[in-house]
Order: sequence, then C-alpha cells, then structure tokens
Amino acid sequence: MAVKAGTQNEENKMRQEGHIMENKKYIEYILEQTKAVLAIDSPSGYTKDAAAYVCQAYRELGYEPQVTVKGGVLVELGAPAEGEGSGTALRTADTKGENQAELNVTTEKNDTWIESASAGDKGAVLVEAHLDTLGAMVAEIKSNGRLKLSPLGGLNPNNAEAENCHVITRSGRKYEGTFQLADASVHVNGDYSDTKRSYKDMEVVLDEDVDGKEAVLALGILPGDIVAFEPRTRITESGYIKSRFLDDKLSVGILLGFAKWMKEENITPSRKIYHHITVYEEVGHGACGTVPADVTEVLCVDMGCVGEGLNCSERQVSICAKDSRGPYTYDVVGALIEAAKRAGVDFAVDVYPHYSSDADMALLAGHDVRHGLIGAGVYASHGYERSHVDGVKNTFALLKEYLK
Repeated sequence: MAVKAGTQNEENKMRQEGHIMENKKYIEYILEQTKAVLAIDSPSGYTKDAAAYVCQAYRELGYEPQVTVKGGVLVELGAPAEGEGSGTALRTADTKGENQAELNVTTEKNDTWIESASAGDKGAVLVEAHLDTLGAMVAEIKSNGRLKLSPLGGLNPNNAEAENCHVITRSGRKYEGTFQLADASVHVNGDYSDTKRSYKDMEVVLDEDVDGKEAVLALGILPGDIVAFEPRTRITESGYIKSRFLDDKLSVGILLGFAKWMKEENITPSRKIYHHITVYEEVGHGACGTVPADVTEVLCVDMGCVGEGLNCSERQVSICAKDSRGPYTYDVVGALIEAAKRAGVDFAVDVYPHYSSDADMALLAGHDVRHGLIGAGVYASHGYERSHVDGVKNTFALLKEYLK
C-alpha cells in the first residue's frame, strides 16, 4: 500500500506541476497581449487599428472573427457536441422589441422557450470586454495655438493634467503635446493651486513651433481630431500592472488568453461561447447591438472596482452583484460565486456605486438576456490604474470554471 500511495502522490504532484506550467503559459500570453493592445491608440470613436490587431490575434489562434458594423470584433469560440444541451429561444439578429421574432424550440425538459440559469439552460453565452478607452477630441484651436479639448468618456482633467498626449489628424499625422492647465507655470500663475481643473481651463500645448491658430491649421490639425493619451504601461517585479486604460484592455488580454486555452486544450464547452470585443463602452452604447440570436446570457468582463467600502483588491477577481444601473441577474451572480468556490479562486463580491457595463447596455437596448459582470481588481479607475498578475490569474481561472 505504501508503494501505491507514494506512486499516487507522485502522479498528483506531476499533474499539479503540469497545471502550473500550463497556466503560466496562458498568463504570459495574456500579459503580452495586454501590453500589445495598450500600445495601440483606441479612444472611443478611433478603434479601427486596435480592432484589426485583435482580429488578427483571434485568427492566429485558429478562429474566424468578424468586424461588426460598429467596428467591434465578434467571434464564436466553440459549442457543445451535436445533440448536447438544451434548446433555447432564437431571435432574429436585426430585430428586437415588438418586432422581435421568437422561435419556440422543445427542450429536453419541457416546451417552455426559456429556462433560468439554475434550471440548466444551455443557450449561448456572449462574453464581452471593451477595447475603446478614454481620450479626447479637439474642440477648439485657440488664438495662442493651444488646443481646447472635449472629453471622450470620463477622462478626468484632475488626473490627466501634465500627461503626454498626441493629436491624430484626419490625414494620419501625429503631433505630440502635453495636457496642461492654462498658464501652467507655478512661478508665474498665483492662482495655480486654487484653479479648479476643468476642460474650460485646460489645454494641449503642442510640441511644435506654433504661436497662433493659423500655424496650427497649417499642420493639418482641425476640430474633431482625436487626442490619445500615453498609457505608460509597466509590470513590476512584484507583479503589479500599472497603466492607463487597464479598463478594459486588461480584460481584452484575458479573453484572448481564454480563447488560446480553449483552442490549444481542445475544450468542448457545455454551451456555445461567443466573444464580443466592443468599441463604444466608454460612451455608453458598446453592447447595444451585436447580440447573436441564440444568446441567453451576457457576461461582461470589465475592471473590478477597488476602493474604500469595497472588498476587492487588485489581486482578486471581483464579482459584481449590483452597479449604478441595478442588480445583475441573481442566478448568474450566484453561479459565478459557486464557480469561484469550486475553482479555489480568490474573489470578492461587491456593489459598485458609480459604474455601468456593456451587459447593462445590452439589457437597456431591449435584449432579453441574463447578465453578469466580473473582472480583475483595478485601483484608481479612469486614472493611472493598477492591477496585479494575481488578479489576472483569478479572473482567468473563474472564466475557465464558469464556462467549462
């Protein structure tokens, strides 16, 4: 018996070491892809280059992604073997509301057209993350050659002050500059400390020899040009990930890692899985469309909130029970918690006080789906954000367990 027990322990140890090495490979890929997408400018409304990169990443993994009309990326990752799973209501992809077409399909259990998550519904799940980021647009070329901006999404001038940025013209030229308070010299401006940081008092100082509006126009810069801010991405030796726009490019990296794991491990899921990389989340309508007809659940993977009064840290995966729009589907939240427990994941459940997600927007657009929200913990949201590799690992592990 002692010999058999020892052999069993050795086998368990080898399996565990193999699992660790496998997991390490996918985490390294996630971090690599996260850094790659962070390096591509993608403020809301200017996401084509980043979307093209993500499309190519899915193709290299062996998938067939498509670019949606809005510019997002939609890809089917896999489905149950033929004959498995339950039937669900199908919707026509281009209609909803009163004109929505519903097809009643007999399930293995009954003839109802929909079942709750707890009843074992096997309808498709749409897993979403967003590629668009905060940024700005040139609103006015001032008489002194400085640029007044209009924000894209919730870029806060208090933490964007003194950040390097660049203006992207319609012809594709890029001009560097810095986002500063007007009259930014402390030794000159006696009101520097007392001036409230707002877009009417902030400006981009171009790193070009310009002293007036005509000189700026001669560069080809016009109102409506995109202004992208530098992410300043760093991963520390202690595992902390620091960058602007981890919201939500860290999740895009995680979804690509999940897609790689499914393909390389030849995973057959218990229900069909789609990925949707949206491109207008920061302005509120990222997931209002492009919900495939057989989807009964939308799972959003977006940054987990970290701050006073909340439980989550950067090293955990956050499961959101409620945000500013209201509660997430009770059964979905419960199923996510149970999956986290089964997988031994370090997680926290929280209520987000100032937040909405692509999953919320799908429901507001009229789609009849359940919804949930998870994400790696991210501190200093919409500023110079910080997460941790452990948060990535826990989010990845939860996705694998929940979607298997």
